[in-house]
Amino acid sequence: MFELCRRLKGFEVHVVAPHAKGAADHEAMDGVHVHRFRYAPQRFETLAYDGGIAANLHRSRWKYLLLQGFLLGMFWRALQVARQHDIHLIHAHWMIPTGLVGATLRELLPGKNRLLLTAHGGEVHGLRGKLFLSLRRWVSGEADAVAVVGNPLKATAQQEQWQQERIHIAPMGVDLRTHFTPVAPHAPGNTLVFAGRLVTKKGVPHLLEAMRLLLDRVPHARLLIAGHGPLEEVLKARCSSLGLDRHVSFLGRYTLQQLPEILRRGDVAVLPFDTAEDGDQEGLGLTAIEAMGCGIPVVAGDVPAVHDMIEHGRTGLLVDPRDHQALCDAIAGLLENPQKAAQLAAAACEHALQHFDWKVAATTYEEILRGL
Repeated sequence: MFELCRRLKGFEVHVVAPHAKGAADHEAMDGVHVHRFRYAPQRFETLAYDGGIAANLHRSRWKYLLLQGFLLGMFWRALQVARQHDIHLIHAHWMIPTGLVGATLRELLPGKNRLLLTAHGGEVHGLRGKLFLSLRRWVSGEADAVAVVGNPLKATAQQEQWQQERIHIAPMGVDLRTHFTPVAPHAPGNTLVFAGRLVTKKGVPHLLEAMRLLLDRVPHARLLIAGHGPLEEVLKARCSSLGLDRHVSFLGRYTLQQLPEILRRGDVAVLPFDTAEDGDQEGLGLTAIEAMGCGIPVVAGDVPAVHDMIEHGRTGLLVDPRDHQALCDAIAGLLENPQKAAQLAAAACEHALQHFDWKVAATTYEEILRGL
């Protein structure tokens, strides 16, 4: 969100975001005005961040008690900001719950605001049932424009009967010109890298099972797991039970600034995206694009969201993450054939630069906003 906001040219951008321990109530970040809303005593403001709202609710059911305060806090702070700063455009990320707040604000400020929604996927795939379907239809009808982050999500929107004439494909971007860039070629190795939240839909349990099989073919293989989330302790325990402790390193939390160096430590980036039991899955899979930008060949789980970025056999490899032997074979094939890996990486880097660089993504959003 921050990277998009700071790149919008010609706009004064104000962001309403949840508060968390240690965060300022208001601050300016590279020209972006950030207003954080309170929704509980500080020690209980744990609904957002640290894996995301859905993961936090799944991990701690008592946090459902925070939802009412969260929605009211977001609405009230957004209303204050809109009135104080004469806001003309509202951009709500995620249809639920933020889109509901955005649509309500627009009703209270008639004739003054236009509303853009961006659907990222989690609020679509992970929130099933007639109630959520009705809410998404209502919110899409209230918006002046709806951005979806990829073609698969647009197909879902068509199935759910959103307002089709208002839908734009507008993925989030990646800084592929100065940050996520290739490094000079180095001697091939046997290091795998994963980066992302440690939640079910990222598929890390499947990666550990494939790693156990991989060691029979590539005995010196290593796996770096960067990230944190509710599955961290479960994954560490499973790693030990599989006898992988000497081959797997958990790197913990990382910042966006640290991520390129982490990715470049790998010879293959493995992102075994999966579908969670509640239907939640990737909306775009930005980490795959970040790895592609760094010149790292990618093996990814075959979920719809990655089809916009990975063409199997040309810009990466797609596998069923639950087929651990197939996942193992795909990884081993790249480790054993550095030339093939280099060809995939080069084609992927070029594809990512053309379609997912921030220069492309920010321009797309600028055009949508100016059109409103």
